[in-house]
Amino acid sequence: MQTNIDHRSGGRQALSLAFLAAVIEGFDLQAAGVAVPKLAPAFGLTPQQIGFFFSAATFGLIFGALAGGRIADGWGRRTGLVLSLVTFGIFSVATAFVSSFEQLVVMRFLTGVGLGGALPNLVNIAAESTDPARRGRAVAIMYAGVPLGGAVASGVAMLGLHGDDWHSIFVVGGVMPLILAPFIHNLLPPLRVLKSEVKTVSGAVSRIFAPQTLITTTALWVSFFLGLLVVYLLLNWMPQLLVARGLARNEASFVQILFNLGGVVGSLIGGRMLDQKNPVMPVALGFAAAAGALLMLGLLPANFGLTLVAGALVGGAILCVQAILYGVAPQCYPFEIRGTGVGVAVAVGRLGSIAGPLLAGFLVAGGSTPSDVMFALVPITLLAGLTTVLLLVRRERSLQMA
Repeated sequence: MQTNIDHRSGGRQALSLAFLAAVIEGFDLQAAGVAVPKLAPAFGLTPQQIGFFFSAATFGLIFGALAGGRIADGWGRRTGLVLSLVTFGIFSVATAFVSSFEQLVVMRFLTGVGLGGALPNLVNIAAESTDPARRGRAVAIMYAGVPLGGAVASGVAMLGLHGDDWHSIFVVGGVMPLILAPFIHNLLPPLRVLKSEVKTVSGAVSRIFAPQTLITTTALWVSFFLGLLVVYLLLNWMPQLLVARGLARNEASFVQILFNLGGVVGSLIGGRMLDQKNPVMPVALGFAAAAGALLMLGLLPANFGLTLVAGALVGGAILCVQAILYGVAPQCYPFEIRGTGVGVAVAVGRLGSIAGPLLAGFLVAGGSTPSDVMFALVPITLLAGLTTVLLLVRRERSLQMA
């Protein structure tokens, strides 16, 4: 009861466009981190102000995910993605022309709203661009674009390609989505729910919390919260933790790039795991591998070569299981509330992305070593694995009963 993508002809095109949008999203998510070493001196920012600058985008991501999911159900996935791309494109470019700290925070918040709105639409477009047996793989291919874009941004920072000009990283990050938006508008079907099936906000929320979906929704939220807590703690703190262990700053940056590139490979592996006939055991082993990789990174000495390998393995394992979560999320809800369901789950995950860096700061301030921080992530990762396995078991049962 919706506009479908032809899986044979239009599916690959839709997935390619979603992948390109995800690469741009990954680039823009890390643009602030690339720019801040040059931006902070230009504005005379204190560490607290830098924290506000980063947090503004994170709060924008939460509101954007809620709005983007709702727009996906009401106006169509294509419209939701185009609006999101235009929003974060315009405000990313505008960030390059601010003249005060207050303007900087506002522009970064609005950029975050656009970035947050894009992801629920990308997840749903990827899931709906292929047949049900390959949905996990399709979402994983799309999601692999996010760490790839992050790796490109980190490479720009490490190689100093943006020179002494912090403005250019925001201009490039803003122009790219503005160029892509018309192509998505013209080449994608709207994937719109029929008006007779469109749910009000209260109707969609009541379906999400209906007795038959309540356990699924709760498990999905817990998995997203804990999963993104781990991901964003590592993205924000790994370079500083590695420097504290004795690595040079440029060496830590290189490990961060390999973390992202490992995540690209891990995302693709996660999608294949999810599409297996019985994915429960492979997914459980994937979370166990992620916990083992974190243990390894915490136990290894401060050797650059060994840390490179460990960083790539951690990135691959952690983003593998995150791709699994993004792949299973659209399979938890029927089409007419899928955008809202995925959007709310992503928004809850964004709360985890706030909690992760705060947790690391709390641990470090309390005297924890870098290894202690890694060890603290192990039980969190295993708990996320437990709730994800619960999701898959419930999905398998519902498929058998259908």
